[in-house]
Amino acid sequence: MKYLIPIIIILFIAVLAINGNKELKMTDIKLNNLTPEEERVILDKGTEMAYSGEYDKFYDKGIYTCAQCNAPLYKSEDKFNSGCGWPSFDDEITGAVKRTVDTDGRRTEITCTNCGGHLGHVFEGENLTDKDTRHCVNSISMDFIPGDNIKRAYFAGGCFWGVEYYMEKIDGVIGVVSGYMGGDVDDPTYRDVTSGTSGHYESVEVTYDDRKTNFEVLAKEFFEIHDPTQANGQGPDIGEQYKSVVFYSNEKEKIVTEKLINILKSNGYKVVTIIKQVVEFYDAEDYHQNYYENKGSLPYCHSKEKRF
Repeated sequence: MKYLIPIIIILFIAVLAINGNKELKMTDIKLNNLTPEEERVILDKGTEMAYSGEYDKFYDKGIYTCAQCNAPLYKSEDKFNSGCGWPSFDDEITGAVKRTVDTDGRRTEITCTNCGGHLGHVFEGENLTDKDTRHCVNSISMDFIPGDNIKRAYFAGGCFWGVEYYMEKIDGVIGVVSGYMGGDVDDPTYRDVTSGTSGHYESVEVTYDDRKTNFEVLAKEFFEIHDPTQANGQGPDIGEQYKSVVFYSNEKEKIVTEKLINILKSNGYKVVTIIKQVVEFYDAEDYHQNYYENKGSLPYCHSKEKRF
């Protein structure tokens, strides 16, 4: 009996910790206010009337996002005219859409992986495109970001897991991809990069809506979520591939970066961040993407510190 009470206490604490982690993960998702009709479709799994949706015969270049949580779902190049009366796509952005077979076993529902919002259904075997897949999506379940408003920025600041974790929480950021930039080897693997022989840095590609944020906001956040004064890596991750780097796509981004570094230096920080021009970015392996979100834990070598 004397051993039973401590065991019960330990189990109780463990349950609290698990529930606490679940709550933290859910509060990380920012949800938009929905209209009654949006609730009927997105929350109650309803269907809008055929041929009535805004995006049925809409083919502008850009990205379709979840109307409830803004997570990117589909690229315009994967949209096609199926004639069914609802927007149709033959592919989704990797990891964005979850498939669940309906309880009657007749159809497969598609929902937003990020928030669980109902999108529609997916069908295969219709031979409508080479990919032989049709995501039949309610227009009301999506928003659209025009291609002209979609911009990308690139940063390296130690292990890309932590940089990705913080950058994707910025309002206006559409998505963040972990990858490699700056080396001499085409399409490097994680092993190539960690060996220190490929010349690449562990980097992130930040895709954002320039109507909601800009490069300077992203760069400021970057300088506050890692230590720009550490020359040999980041935290316990030591090596060339873990150095602090800002990649610029144009002269304006270079000037902004130099301005921010000068501000930090005037505030007493001995900044060692390297400024390099953008070169080809290579996506890292799938198991590196959304690492902390999938693992349900927090970064171990990155944290937020006010520096501006």
